[in-house]
Amino acid sequence: MTLPCPLCLTSDRTEPVRGADRRRYFHCPHCRLIFTDPRDMLSPEQERARYGQHQNSIEDSGYVRFLQQILRPMLPLLNPAMRGLDYGCGPGPVLSQLLRREGLACDDYDPLFAPGPLQPPYDFILSTECFEHFHVPGREIARVCGLLAPGGLLGIMTEFWTTQDRFATWSYTRDRTHVAFYHRQTLDVIARCFGLELFWQDGCRVALFRRRPAA
Repeated sequence: MTLPCPLCLTSDRTEPVRGADRRRYFHCPHCRLIFTDPRDMLSPEQERARYGQHQNSIEDSGYVRFLQQILRPMLPLLNPAMRGLDYGCGPGPVLSQLLRREGLACDDYDPLFAPGPLQPPYDFILSTECFEHFHVPGREIARVCGLLAPGGLLGIMTEFWTTQDRFATWSYTRDRTHVAFYHRQTLDVIARCFGLELFWQDGCRVALFRRRPAA
């Protein structure tokens, strides 16, 4: 059995891979995405209940240090004239508060917890621990990129998988809301498919893109 890749839409080359739990996973050799069989995904109600258990807070110094992994490379590229968006902020937005402390305007958006109206185009978008929740990454990444102004910046943070042997025991997959897993090579495919330039990545979990100006 094979399933089409939900990122690059390759339909005849995906291959089953073993994960750390009983869910079924497939690997796309073209874009290197590993994705969960849709039959093994949680319902929206189950996902919402799981996300609601998160207790992220700006008073949590450990969580703030975690977010600094994306803020350190991103902040030098921003200025107060820019408008930003925290895409996938969850039930307790923290990143936008940290940005506002730096004098930067940043809206919050989350399809479950902060679905208020968006006001694109945005000069920058940060999406931390969000891309791994995308059921159909191709569709959802296209939506994120469509919110960016030409030349705008996109910063993502999601832990990258390295080898299939390590994937088979990887604790990151044990969170059942994590359904899409990206390799460092996947970042290049994302850039090509969505009109982006990948200009920085740490090889572990953070990547920065710039939206290419329209031709």
